[in-house]
Amino acid sequence: MSIVKPSRLKKGDFVGIIAPASPPNLENLERGILFLKGLGLKVKLGKNVKNINGYLAGTDEERVEDLHEMFLDQEVKAIICACGGYGTGRLAKKLEFEIIKKNPKIFWGYSDITFLHTAIYQKTRLVTFHGPMLGSDIGKEDTHPLSKEGFLQLFEQRKLDYTEQLSLLKVVVEGKASGPIIGGNLSLLVSTLGTPFEVDTKGKLLLIEDINEEPRAVDRMLNQLYLAGKLQEANGIIIGDFCDCTPKRELSLSLEEVINHYMKLANKPAIGGFQIGHCNPHISIPLGVHAEMNTFEKRLVVESGIL
Repeated sequence: MSIVKPSRLKKGDFVGIIAPASPPNLENLERGILFLKGLGLKVKLGKNVKNINGYLAGTDEERVEDLHEMFLDQEVKAIICACGGYGTGRLAKKLEFEIIKKNPKIFWGYSDITFLHTAIYQKTRLVTFHGPMLGSDIGKEDTHPLSKEGFLQLFEQRKLDYTEQLSLLKVVVEGKASGPIIGGNLSLLVSTLGTPFEVDTKGKLLLIEDINEEPRAVDRMLNQLYLAGKLQEANGIIIGDFCDCTPKRELSLSLEEVINHYMKLANKPAIGGFQIGHCNPHISIPLGVHAEMNTFEKRLVVESGIL
């Protein structure tokens, strides 16, 4: 199955806002909506966006309903997630992937949204976008301009050429690698294992990032990916931001020691230091498109994700 790129946005287009995971901060969400309007876009809110069900933004059925309705709405040209948190894995078995397949459009988010990125790619090959969200990132008053600039890739075809001009990069395993980019949040990738939506890393560039996980937890998750063959099957590994992943006990390996251990076991080209994930700035990238990584040049080049 070949990949499907969504159509680009133009000024005056409608974008749909959904909360498929946790409830968003409503003040931040409003500021995020103003940002979208400043790009010349019109906004439709999912009818369940403001619902609260414990740590979930409504019931599973309500959150699935909003996602389906936005894909079915012919006026809506892009779907932007309000925030991450918890709960997207609960939706996967309830999704009608045929709806998504017949109505390909921009789908944008990260963190817990990783489960949806993975499931949608596995079932439809739709290119989706790993990028900062309205309520948890864009709506904050200290959001870096580069985080906002990433949305411009939705309006015109542009390659991402990520070098040390953007952030300090560190080579962990030397080499060159290419293939479609897949991945995202490490915790969510691990949670797909053994399910119908198990992440397929074979021949891919695997992106990993996470937040608030101690090195011992990162160790457990990387070990599970390694034992499942997922690290070895990847062509290369892109190490994004691991925010606040510091030891909370005196006796601990460092995060760097843990990551380096598994990268060397996998023995595939690997570079760390990418500002992709729970960081500010957060550089957004399309998932599913072809990319090339070169450790000798410390460079990652990602093709455009839109038509």
